[in-house]
Amino acid sequence: MTITLMNPTGLPKIDAYRQVSVATGSKLVFIAGQVSWDADGVTVGEGDLAAQVEQCYLNVGIALAEAGGSFDDVAKLNVHVVDWTPDKMPRLMEGITRAAEKLGVTPVPPATLLGVAALDVPEHLVEIEATAVLD
Repeated sequence: MTITLMNPTGLPKIDAYRQVSVATGSKLVFIAGQVSWDADGVTVGEGDLAAQVEQCYLNVGIALAEAGGSFDDVAKLNVHVVDWTPDKMPRLMEGITRAAEKLGVTPVPPATLLGVAALDVPEHLVEIEATAVLD
């Protein structure tokens, strides 16, 4: 496997992600920030954070597959959420869980969650980008 995920002793163990990923592969894949567009460019889940997170993860999964990879190859995720507040965490996790079930994966690489003022279009609530390493 090209990615080894870990939670070092002395750092908190968070269920939603891992603190460190060690990549040993040779092909880097950088996936542009994915928003909740479907294949036709229509926003999925307007006003619904969980639905938009789910679609973003599904879109990342599609991009990974096209590059010959999967969530097992993801070394890092960056998640940007409009007007983030901690009370939104259950909706974020709901979307991740639904996408993980559909994809048959456990997407828990290191992740950065950032609150932002706005994204490209007003109806987008979240954008997720990924970096993967393949053999």
